[in-house]
Amino acid sequence: MGSPLEINEDWLERIRQSVNGLEFGNVQIIVHGGRIVQIERTERKRFEGESGSSGGASASVPVLQQPRQQRKVQGRHD
Repeated sequence: MGSPLEINEDWLERIRQSVNGLEFGNVQIIVHGGRIVQIERTERKRFEGESGSSGGASASVPVLQQPRQQRKVQGRHD
C-alpha cells in the first residue's frame, strides 16, 4: 500500500490557481512517494464557426503533442 498523501496549503493554492479560469481542459496532479511533485494544466480553446458569429458549431483546438522518439532494439534485424 502506498504512503498517505500529504497536501499543505502551498499545494492547495497551486491547484486552485491551475483550475481557476479553466473553461475547457484538465488539471493533472503527479504524485511520487505520497507527495505531489508536479501539476500539469492542459487548456483547450473553443471558437464559434469560421466567421466567429454565434450560431456556428463549436470546435476545439487540438493540443499539440511532442512526437514520440522511436526506440532502437538491439539484436533485431528486420
